[in-house]
Amino acid sequence: MKVLIVGSGGREHAIATSVAKSPKVDKIYCAPGNAGIGQIAECVPIGAMEFDKIVAFAKEKEIDLTVVGMDDPLVGGLVDELEKAGLRTFGPRKNAAILEGSKAFSKDLMKKYNIPTAAYETFDDPKEALAYLETSEYPIVLKADGLALGKGVLICNTKEEAIAGVKEIMEDKKFGTAGNRMVVEEFMTGREVSVLSFVDGNTIQIMSSAQDHKRAKDGDQGLNTGGMGTFSPSPFYTAEVDDFCQKNIFQKTVDAMKAEGREFKGVIFFGLMLTPKGPKVLEYNARFGDPEAQVVLPRMKNDIIDVFEACIDGTLDQMKVEYEDNAAVCVVLASDGYPVSYEKGFPIGGLDAFDGKDDYFCFHAGTAMKDGTFVTNGGRVLGVTAKGDTLKEAREKAYKATEWVSFDNKYMRNDIGKAIDEA
Repeated sequence: MKVLIVGSGGREHAIATSVAKSPKVDKIYCAPGNAGIGQIAECVPIGAMEFDKIVAFAKEKEIDLTVVGMDDPLVGGLVDELEKAGLRTFGPRKNAAILEGSKAFSKDLMKKYNIPTAAYETFDDPKEALAYLETSEYPIVLKADGLALGKGVLICNTKEEAIAGVKEIMEDKKFGTAGNRMVVEEFMTGREVSVLSFVDGNTIQIMSSAQDHKRAKDGDQGLNTGGMGTFSPSPFYTAEVDDFCQKNIFQKTVDAMKAEGREFKGVIFFGLMLTPKGPKVLEYNARFGDPEAQVVLPRMKNDIIDVFEACIDGTLDQMKVEYEDNAAVCVVLASDGYPVSYEKGFPIGGLDAFDGKDDYFCFHAGTAMKDGTFVTNGGRVLGVTAKGDTLKEAREKAYKATEWVSFDNKYMRNDIGKAIDEA
């Protein structure tokens, strides 16, 4: 079969790597892809938001399955357009992708269906938000309602910081139209855990847990990024936590979406906070996480095509999604200066060191090919991933593998998975 993957990051490279393992697949395309994906798929110069071109390409090439990896095209309704053209597609439709596309929607959904989350208020008017902040307790969290590349969240320790945050989000529009509406949320404390899941509209099967590191610098300092590294599974996601989430969060979310006439098929990413009062939902995403996919998918035993098709056909209850009894750690190699400003175009050396090593992966995020050489082409350049029998072993192997790769202005956090030592 022929598969088209929509997206260009490390997540899409991880998806493509899993798809390439399926004996059912003999051709993979990626729009627009990147230089690493180009080693296992044919990259086509079509942007993820160029819906008409994607649909035309899929029809022309008689694509059997399209996998939409990115949030923007999902929220924008690419799945709907592909389905209208009679094309089989993995991912939620527009009316279900709103689970990620609007934080106000998802908070209201949780309130209505009694799914545990932080207390919150929603504002369309910055003046009303500022008035509310006068009587709030601090720290407090401000969230741009729409998509903001994982960066539209501000944790404010004081009223002054919060007032500046309202200006940044709602008046200066730092995150564009995502800041037209804003959610002000109670600050929760505890361990963060990410749980991805496959959903077919009725049935939900969770993937292995993971934990992301959003801040740019060691010790969770610096600006929020798209993710500087991750590990899976999380030692903090215990059987007791899983039992609570299965009963109070996971299935309830799927049922709530169905009750609202927004049947969800695809991947729901649950961002959880393990608070002293129990697990609560921080956020939902409507697709694989990045870089969570880079540590979860390499550990999956199933043929990913079988899982995608079960989600589309509503037959997920007839299979069991299984994972290897091991661990994985991903360390992001970024361009120094990310997420603010950085230089691009530096040659990348050492990538051939990963060839033939089953436990090591180098997922490309911001790379391009120039004169036959891989060069840096983004803030997050590579996701160096390793599997091990234990989290500690996987972490040691991943950091060892980062030494194989060289490029000017290479930057990484040195404490990815350090929480493992505290578990």
